[in-house]
Amino acid sequence: MKSPAFDYVRADSPQHALALLAQHGDDARILAGGQTLLPSLNLRLSQPTLLVDIGGLTGWRGVSVQGHASQARLRIGALTRHVEIEESPLVARHAPLLTQAAPHIAHRAIRNMGTMGGSLAYADPAAEWPACVLALDGTLVIHGAAGERRVAAADFFHGLYSTALRDGELLAAVEVPLLQPGERHAFDELARRHGDYAVAGLAARARWDGTTLHGLRLAFLSLGDRPLRARQAEAVLQAGALDETRLAAADAALRAELQPFADLTHSAAAKTQMAATLMRRAVRNLAT
Repeated sequence: MKSPAFDYVRADSPQHALALLAQHGDDARILAGGQTLLPSLNLRLSQPTLLVDIGGLTGWRGVSVQGHASQARLRIGALTRHVEIEESPLVARHAPLLTQAAPHIAHRAIRNMGTMGGSLAYADPAAEWPACVLALDGTLVIHGAAGERRVAAADFFHGLYSTALRDGELLAAVEVPLLQPGERHAFDELARRHGDYAVAGLAARARWDGTTLHGLRLAFLSLGDRPLRARQAEAVLQAGALDETRLAAADAALRAELQPFADLTHSAAAKTQMAATLMRRAVRNLAT
C-alpha cells in the first residue's frame, strides 16, 4: 500500500516544531528516524495531514557526559541513532547495558536510521530501549512550549504506546547515571529469529560485592503493556548471600508477580518460563 497524501515541513528549531504541533494538533506527526512512522503510513495505520521532520535539530543528537562528580550523567540526545549508541566509546564506558542491548534492535539497516528518542516516545513494550532506561533509573528530558521538564523512566511509560508526553511536547534527550565502581550490567532476550521482536527480554544491573547483589534492577520487555520491573524478585535476590536457595526463592517470587501477555505463538506460561530463565542468566552474569 501507499501512504495517504500529506504535507511535509522540516523544522529548523525546537520552537518551530512545537509551533507546528500547536497549529496542527492531532493532524501532525513527528518524523525522526521514521522506522516506525513510515511503515505505519504505508499501511494506513496513521493518516496525518502533516509530517514535521525534526531530523535537522542537531542539538538533539549525540552522546556526552554532563555535570560533575556524583551529579555527572550520560546524556543521549533523542535524535541519536541506534548505531551511534552501539558504537559509542562513551556509552560502552559509562552505560554498557546500552551497548549490550543495541545489537538486538532489529537489523543494521534499521539501526542506521532509527533514533533512541523515537523508540522511547513510541513506547513499544517489546522494544529494548524502554527496558534499558528503566533498569538504569534514567530520566527523560521533555521540551514543550512551557519549557523543559524531566520525568523519571519509572513514571514515563503509562501503557501500550502511551507515555507521559503531553500534547505539543517533544522528547529531547535521555539521561542515565554513570556506571559506578562494582556495578555490572547484563542484557539478554529471546526471539524466534535475530532481528525479530523479542518474545521476552531482560535488562539488568547491580553492584556485586562478592557475595550479595545490591541496587539490583530487573526490567523485562515484551511481557506486558510497558517495560516491567520485577520488584519482588529484586528484593529476594538482594536479601543476602546469593546461593541456589535464594535463586529458587527469587524464581518463585518472579513467577508470582509476573502476568505476561500471551501472543500468537507463545502462551503466558511459556513467557513466564522464559523470564525466569533470563533472570537466572542475568544473575549469573552479574555475579561473575
